[in-house]
Amino acid sequence: MPDTGAVEMLDEPAAAAELARLADVLASHDLRYYQDQSPSVSDADYDALKRRNAAIEARFPHLVRDNSPSLRVGARRSESFAPVAHGVPMLSLDNAFSDEDAAEFDARVRRFLRLGDEVVAYTAEPKIDGLSASLRYENGVLIQGATRGDGRVGEDVTANLRTIPEIPHRLAGTGWPEVIEVRGEVYLGHAEFAALNAAAEQSGDKAYANPRNAASGSLRQIDPAITAGRPLRFFAYAWGLISEPFAESQWDALAALRSWGFSVTPQARRVEGATGLLDAYAGLEAARPGLGFDIDGVVYKVDRLDWQTRLGFVSRSPRWAVARKFPAERARTILEAIDIQVGRTGAVTPVARLRPVTVGGVVVENATLHNADEIARKDVRIGDTVVVQRAGDVIPQIVEVVLEARPAGAEPFVYPTHCPCPLRTPLARETTTAGVETVVRRCTGEFACPFQRIEHLKHFVSRRAFDIEGLGEKQLTAFFDEGLIGEPADIFRLVRNETVLATLRERDGYGETSVRNLRAAIEARRTIALDRFIFALGIRHVGETTALVIARGYGDAESFLAAMDRVADRDPEAMAELDAFDQVGAAVIEAAAAYFGEDHNRRIVRALRSELTILDAEKPKTDTAVAGKTVVFTGSLERMTRDEAKARAESLGAKVSSAVSKKTDIVVAGPGAGSKLKTAAELGLTVLTEEEWLALIGA
Repeated sequence: MPDTGAVEMLDEPAAAAELARLADVLASHDLRYYQDQSPSVSDADYDALKRRNAAIEARFPHLVRDNSPSLRVGARRSESFAPVAHGVPMLSLDNAFSDEDAAEFDARVRRFLRLGDEVVAYTAEPKIDGLSASLRYENGVLIQGATRGDGRVGEDVTANLRTIPEIPHRLAGTGWPEVIEVRGEVYLGHAEFAALNAAAEQSGDKAYANPRNAASGSLRQIDPAITAGRPLRFFAYAWGLISEPFAESQWDALAALRSWGFSVTPQARRVEGATGLLDAYAGLEAARPGLGFDIDGVVYKVDRLDWQTRLGFVSRSPRWAVARKFPAERARTILEAIDIQVGRTGAVTPVARLRPVTVGGVVVENATLHNADEIARKDVRIGDTVVVQRAGDVIPQIVEVVLEARPAGAEPFVYPTHCPCPLRTPLARETTTAGVETVVRRCTGEFACPFQRIEHLKHFVSRRAFDIEGLGEKQLTAFFDEGLIGEPADIFRLVRNETVLATLRERDGYGETSVRNLRAAIEARRTIALDRFIFALGIRHVGETTALVIARGYGDAESFLAAMDRVADRDPEAMAELDAFDQVGAAVIEAAAAYFGEDHNRRIVRALRSELTILDAEKPKTDTAVAGKTVVFTGSLERMTRDEAKARAESLGAKVSSAVSKKTDIVVAGPGAGSKLKTAAELGLTVLTEEEWLALIGA
């Protein structure tokens, strides 16, 4: 793939900048896709963004951000429906795009479970292109139905789901748990979609772009009578909260769902090993045109449920399942211009402006060109005819230049040496700590650069940060341009300025109601979780996962800020304490030191802190033998892999650290344990063998 080279060229700072940009782009697409039902890119484009993000994260796992596509599920729920907290989060799946990816998934499962050459059985199920829903049954009776929402909280659409004939109001048969959340996909068949759009055209209404949008829009109607008039269908394929187990395998679970009155995709198969995964994919790809409903790939799931439990989850995706996507589509168009965009951290990105072209039903006008080296490698020139693929980079990807169509006199693109901001500050090419130049060019203007300041503010109000309803990119940019908001604290000062609020009430598109809603939304965010506060600060290399780790490590805002002041002063003990947190490395420590070492940033944080109530970090489990304890694994483990051991410890409320210190509670030492075991002995720490550890946690 053309992407691979570009990803491999990234060093750590460039990777962090790319991940930050991908996070911002995907957040905006989530809102349009899940909440507004009007995506600006196709599923293939969206999946392509996730693929690039995953490739970068694989190279730099300590840079993983929770708002990356591999960690984010859905979008904020609509305020039109009451919130429903899912008993078990509705998570997204990692993606596979090739035979090699599918084979690696099988190999990864066997490595994690230490199965050697043992063949793993899987289910291969069509990935229905619809809207996910969760149905809660108590004593066999449908009690509540909800959309996925953000994966943890969805929308109560019970009345609408009851109108779908394939959703039983009471479960048939026997053997169902007292409480069960049945998960599945609401969708429209091709024939039903065509009839729905034909009726819309006859009545002068707007037609839907595709069956997925039609299903989403139909299910999320305020009036259930409208939903009842739409030919929605439902396939069941999974479950969330259950009061007791009801099957030993995914395959048996599908049979149980079918016996209770649900429709289950008849194309689902039980297969064995990597060869079975590939055969199932080929079969579904061939059958796809005749299915009568949209699928965009195949979902592979480990069949044994006890193995699923052992495999567990990584952030917001299960290790035991992956979605194998169908190939993306391509088209040709003209590259009309190349613009330079400046990101939050000053990294500049060239963006191709394309003559609009429809690729598989979606109009594409922009594509990333990554960096100057990528432009030179592909020899992209203004006026060129280019091949655009709806997969692969940042929305979307230019695959290649059609050289035979190049216009006479087309000159190579001259990369700018200065930022396009009014300050015209120089662009500096970053170097690694070893003195090697990277592909990233960065504006040296820092916070004096208006592009960077506005990007920091956009990050601050983004969904995974402060998530301020009604203060979107357009409004924020207008307030910034007018000098009403220059730093985060200004957002909260704004709602106390009656003169400004009176002016806003007189604006077109505002009025009393809009101002009141904006004020309420801002006031609602004066209380914020510590991890969201840390993430919102925009410290380089600190994504949501890292922010959560740091928040849990320090516990409260005062401890965090005091520690950061010491880190900024290069206090060895404070830096060692931060380094001991799992997933925190040298890049994060250096970024934190640089951020809090800047007086401007400290002033911004102090001003913001005075406007907020910052909640202490969420408390870990307290009812296990290792809850609240800091654990270090060293040496080789024989009963489970290191990843499985860490995941199990964290699920029981323990903190997993990578370094032994006086704050360590337990060191689990296997064969080959070295300096960490010696340090533990010197500090008089509790040292357990793997068997003793397993006995302690009841495994």
